[in-house]
Order: sequence, then structure tokens, then C-alpha cells
Amino acid sequence: LESSSLSLSYAKPLHIVRGRGVTLYDVEGRRYLDCVNNVCHVGHCHPKVVRAIQRQAAVLNTNTRYLHENIVRYAKQLTARLPSDLTVCFFVNSGSEANDLALRIARTVTGRHGLIVIDGAYHGNTQSLVEASPYKFAGPGGAGRQPHVYPIPMPDPYRGLHPGDDSAEEYAAHVTRAVHAMRVAGTAPGAFIAESLLGCGGQIEPPPQYLRHAFDGARAAGALCIADEVQVGFGRMGSHFWGFETQEATPDIVTMGKPIGNGHPLGAVVTTRAIADAFANGMEYFNTFGGNPVSCAAGLAVLEVIHEEDLQRNAHTVGGDLKKVLLDLAEKHAIIGDVRGRGLFLGVELVRDRDTRSPAPMQARYVIERLRADRILVSTDGPDDNVLKFKPPIVFDAQDADRFVTALDKVLGEDFITASVGR
Repeated sequence: LESSSLSLSYAKPLHIVRGRGVTLYDVEGRRYLDCVNNVCHVGHCHPKVVRAIQRQAAVLNTNTRYLHENIVRYAKQLTARLPSDLTVCFFVNSGSEANDLALRIARTVTGRHGLIVIDGAYHGNTQSLVEASPYKFAGPGGAGRQPHVYPIPMPDPYRGLHPGDDSAEEYAAHVTRAVHAMRVAGTAPGAFIAESLLGCGGQIEPPPQYLRHAFDGARAAGALCIADEVQVGFGRMGSHFWGFETQEATPDIVTMGKPIGNGHPLGAVVTTRAIADAFANGMEYFNTFGGNPVSCAAGLAVLEVIHEEDLQRNAHTVGGDLKKVLLDLAEKHAIIGDVRGRGLFLGVELVRDRDTRSPAPMQARYVIERLRADRILVSTDGPDDNVLKFKPPIVFDAQDADRFVTALDKVLGEDFITASVGR
């Protein structure tokens, strides 16, 4: 029944049967603190979201060939939280569908297929997005770079080509170099797609204003700029509602998924009126389930909960305090090379040697398995699988953070970890 192409999170798999808030329950009734599920954004099975889905499902769920107030209400509330020029919504069923549609829009509008991507990025599971995701095409089983795709260096201030938080313009200059390489090859860029903060790349927060400079370079070459907010949007940043806002950047197209429906299949592409009009070239765009009344009811409820429970502020406060404590842990445990991120989207990079910054993937795996034994769920990511990724539901509170830090402190002090540092 199963395929070996699908993996599970832990050596001893979990059989999860129920969730509430930041807590997951296994088949034996054991409770686990969920520090990694950024899909159930406002908490697992939030009562308001559940009720909204139940009520609408009991009345009507159909495709969008008909008028329905939910899709209009939701589009208005969603665009009210975006830059004023981003006013046209296309609703889909996932972040992958959103990114796929964004690329289709860019190619139609510009007439170009050239695509600039960031090394280590992941944008989705469709064929077009595997080709646009170095995390996939350059990894195990990948077919390598396709001729129309031009990766540029990941803007990693810790381990990257240009270290330091003042490296934004150096990293952004690689967009112009990619454009030049395209021209030499006889093509031109139609789009530059970037995660506002990179998840699979290792919870990377680019240096300040990187996206603004990179977007400037892409636009100068005639490309449209796509901000992939699938992992980091909807208040997770704490300081801002969208990740691209932390970079003082304004995209031409924004894509959304994962947290948008709190686990209900929903995604969105939002763009300008001019781009939407140029996309309408005679070939109809239609998505059977995208924007259906139940999905829009879920999306509306998520926005209402974020506002009513002040969850963006919670992400800012709890995430900010947690980052400070993790930085204190870095002073205590030499295996921590870097602590980064913003709000409730944080990464802890483990290294065997701080001077060489040699990655510690075995130690990272040990940590997540030990935390799982303590019923705390985290995971790893990054090109070397040595970054502990932290992206819980944004109802995560100070007590939850204390429990996580206490357990992490204990595990990092164990002999397997301490004996491996410097080797």
C-alpha cells in the first residue's frame, strides 16, 4: 500500500489521531508539543475554523462557476492586508498550485520562460515546480537544472558566499549576473521567484533589504517578481503580516498556501489588476475546487482568529523572547553555530566546529529523536540537514517555549553531543 518515495518524520513513527492548539495526541493518548506544524496556523482544530467549515459544508459546496458571497468577502479581506496594488485573487487548493499558476501568469504576461530561482529553494510538488526548486532537482533523484532555470546563491548571512548582515546588495547582484547568463544563452527572464524567508534552505532570513534589491534587478530585466509566502505568511513573522514586508520589498505576485486554511486545502495567488488583465489572453483559467464556499469560509475564519486573538503580536512576543533564550543557549552549547529567523519561524544551525562551521547532521538527527522521546516535535532542514527548524502553530505561548528550551538545553548537554564538538 505504501511507496518508498514517501518518508516519515522519526525512526519510530508516530501514529497521531487528534490535535488541539499546539498539542498532538497519538493512538495511545500521549500528548506531544508540536513545534513544527506551520499548516495548522491558528492551532490544530481551532473551534472557530472547524465551525465555519461545518456550517458551510452543511449548506453548499460547489465550484466557482456560480456567484457566492464567501469568495468575494474573502478576497476583500485578504487583499486588505496586502499592498494596495495587489488586488486580484486567484484561488487554488495548495501552495504548489499557487506557485504553478504564478509561473503560468508570468510566462503568459512576459512571453518569456526564463526563470531565476534561489539555490536551496523549494516551491512545490508539480513538475514545473520541481524544475523550479533546486532543493528537488539538485537533490537525490533529481534530473538537474533545466535550461530555462537559473539558480542564484542562497542569501545566507551565516554560511553563504557573502557572510554577514550587510551583504544584501552583494547577493542581489547575482540576479543581474543570471540575467546576463540568460542573454548569452539567447533567452530572457520572465520571472524571479523567491521565498521571503527560506524554509528548506535552512530557515534562512536574508540580509536586510535583499529582496528589495533583488526585485529591482529582476524588474530592470523585464521579469515579474513572485514572493512565495507559503510557509511564512499570515502573521508568523510577528513584526509584519508578510515575510516580504520584512525585506522592504513589494512583489508583483504573491503566492499563499499551508497556513491560509489552517489545514483545509486552500491556496491563493494575488497580483495587480494590470498583470491579471494581461493574463486574460483568451485561454480561460478555471480551478474546480479553488475558491469553493467551504474553503473560503475556512480562510475567512483564519483571518478572523488571527485578528481576534492578536496572534501576530503573540508570534512577535513569544518568538522574540524565544530567540533571545536560544541565543543564550548558544553561549552555553558550542554545537550551536547560528540562531536565526523571525517571529515563530526560527532555525538553530548545529555545527561540529564554530570556526570551520562544519555541519553536524548526525547530531541534529539525534536531537530531534531525543526531543521526540520527550514528546516534543521538531524537525531538521537545510542543505546539510543540520538545522533544527521551528515553526509551530502561532498560538504557541511562553509556557510552550519554556518547555521546548528546557528539553533542548538538556539534550544538547548529553554526552553524544558534547563529545562530537570540535571533531
